[in-house]
Amino acid sequence: MTQPPPPPPNQPPDPQGGFGAPTPQQPEPGYGYPQQAPPPQDPGYGYPQQAPDPGYGYPPGAPPGPQGPGGQPSATPPQQPYGYPAQPPTQPQQPYGAGYQQPAQPPYGYPQQQPYGGYQQPTTAAAPVAAPGGGKKLSAQLQIVIAAVVAVVLIIGAGIWYANSGDGGGKADESKGTGGASQGADGGTGGSQGVGGDGKEKPGGNTKAKPAFQLDVPKVPDTTPVAGSWVTDKVFVKTGVDSVVGYDLDKGTVVWTLPLTGQVCGASRYMTADHKVPILFEAAKRVAPRYYRECTEVGVVDLDTGKLVWSTAVTGGAAGDGKVRFGEVTLSGKTVAAGGADGGAAFDVANGNPRWKPQANDQGCYDLGYGGGEGLVAVRKCGTFDAQYVMIQNLDPMSGAPVSQFRMPTGVEYASVVSTKPLVVAADVGDSAGDGSGISDFFSVDEKTGKLKAKITADADQYAARCRSTKVESCTQVLVGNGRLYVPTEEHEGSTGEFGDETNEVIAFDLATGRTMPEKADAGDKYTLIPLRMDGGDLIAYKEPPYDKGGQIVSINGGTMKETLLLENPSDKVNREKENSFSINGAEFLYEAGRLFISPVNVSKTRESDSAYDKRYLAVAYSTKG
Repeated sequence: MTQPPPPPPNQPPDPQGGFGAPTPQQPEPGYGYPQQAPPPQDPGYGYPQQAPDPGYGYPPGAPPGPQGPGGQPSATPPQQPYGYPAQPPTQPQQPYGAGYQQPAQPPYGYPQQQPYGGYQQPTTAAAPVAAPGGGKKLSAQLQIVIAAVVAVVLIIGAGIWYANSGDGGGKADESKGTGGASQGADGGTGGSQGVGGDGKEKPGGNTKAKPAFQLDVPKVPDTTPVAGSWVTDKVFVKTGVDSVVGYDLDKGTVVWTLPLTGQVCGASRYMTADHKVPILFEAAKRVAPRYYRECTEVGVVDLDTGKLVWSTAVTGGAAGDGKVRFGEVTLSGKTVAAGGADGGAAFDVANGNPRWKPQANDQGCYDLGYGGGEGLVAVRKCGTFDAQYVMIQNLDPMSGAPVSQFRMPTGVEYASVVSTKPLVVAADVGDSAGDGSGISDFFSVDEKTGKLKAKITADADQYAARCRSTKVESCTQVLVGNGRLYVPTEEHEGSTGEFGDETNEVIAFDLATGRTMPEKADAGDKYTLIPLRMDGGDLIAYKEPPYDKGGQIVSINGGTMKETLLLENPSDKVNREKENSFSINGAEFLYEAGRLFISPVNVSKTRESDSAYDKRYLAVAYSTKG
């Protein structure tokens, strides 16, 4: 089959941060490009997408889908091989049809007068009020007074019902990170009882941190990506120049150095239980004048020993006979998955054996990237250049077969995976966010069926979560756990009204209903809460400090949203300047067991004119130990 033409040549590094060049757009078809039928008629936003029946492209000898008694198809979607074109279902299975518009949510802090989705409590019609004992009717004025009292009682009763709905009767969610949240009849978490409080991070006898060490920025001739940092019980590991380096946790001395053929251009945020982590790197060192190489090599690093367990490259997809160029890499179970504009590939984490490679298909589909962790989810682009659409596929990590799929609504060019289990996707629908955050809405999807559970609108003026639109697994300042989505608000004026008195909150949405939960975490005047990661059912967050204080790490109970101080950095001028040298949106924050590590995702050419105040670091570390 004639291969599609390759994407446009790679561009120079992305000035906004991240790994290497921006992901190229899918090329416009030209002469020789396979003619594609128009994409199947979209049955409507939110429509569950079922896995297709075996057909063209199905590997020879592959087993058919599951069957029920008598050879009838099973209700379970058949497991299809990687790269099989996604087909829309033929019968609607949920009420989200074409043109469906989710009701607008009231701003944060606005009284929630009715549940999400427009549902209203039934009202009771006012009946004539008779006098006791069947005597004369009461006066009109007295009827009005009694009716008002009854209305107040009904409102209070409805409020108590709403606050307690779902608090009982449901089976506890046993999946990791739920914190034992009780489930209501609709699958939503009912209230905060039993949610949170089970995190491993607890305050020690001392929460006052001291500076542990600092790493100077390496000299580079141009902007260089250094994203990728990890912590084990023995080392802090950071991407360097053409290398990955392990440092002593308390002293910052070099424990091991892993030289590479070129610069690290992608790194997984996940590692295996025995501290092995996937990376992407370039096949050769960068040289002037372009100072850029294609990101083609996939490997796994043992963080305990500093050894490269394996490395490989693959061909196929839009790359043809050349090496496939990747944009990002992740990990799910025993599978390493890498994706980009040339397509997606997966490998055995133990030995690098390919599980699947990019494949050309008659619908022009390719895996832009993957979300890892507890599951493996592909963001898949399909269609002709001028009629593309985005599909979210929950995959079997071992085979790449789609378990379920969800077609994003019209107007979505890219999508980012916030969580794979439960499945939460972020997107900027119709480029409507307008603030560069890459998020206008979050989509809570049932990963087993592909049905939309809730669409949560994230007004750019209210919420501060961020995703790089062209990257699948790049979202920051947003967390998922306990059946909830945790999002910080944008900064706003604090209670004192003084200059520099900005603050914010972290609020939660129920993933089953989209409703705002009543509890919230307040940063406090002059502080800003930045969610970092889940710790069981609790949140670990960094509190960006005012100009005269050091930053803090707090644990937030995922149910009550009560904060507990774990670490507070020094407030002297020298340490404040070190901490403030990092940009919130351009740095990685890692907190583990009383230690905080802050490092950048890019380093720039050092200028002779840089003052001590402008000094930059490859990493700074603070510790409550000793």
